[in-house]
Amino acid sequence: MTTSTRPCAGAAAAFLLLVLFSSAAVSLATAAGRESKQGQHAAGASVYVVMVKPPAEGVDSKAYQMGILAAALGSEEKAKQALIYSYKAAASGFAAKLTPAQVAALQEHPDVLQALPDVKYTLQDSNHLNR
Repeated sequence: MTTSTRPCAGAAAAFLLLVLFSSAAVSLATAAGRESKQGQHAAGASVYVVMVKPPAEGVDSKAYQMGILAAALGSEEKAKQALIYSYKAAASGFAAKLTPAQVAALQEHPDVLQALPDVKYTLQDSNHLNR
């Protein structure tokens, strides 16, 4: 009988997603005070995590992601105002403050895999039981 020592690919993918969304929560908490100074408080704008196809070899990932966002929002200036964080290590994507119409425009881009609303989680511990 042989057993595989290779970890389950599904578990590895789940772990990477957990790391991605955990880092998103930390970066969003850090960026919370960095609200746009130029009217990015559009009605209905929320934070979305947008996953995109990885850029071609040798292409700067942040510039690639900014190009996708600028194409959907109509200008690089609007894209810079909306962008909160750019992911490149565990996954390819970014977090941005977007309206539903902007999300719909992004989802039409061929390199966008998915756009998900950001979810904030509150950590709970059992330490309060010992007080």
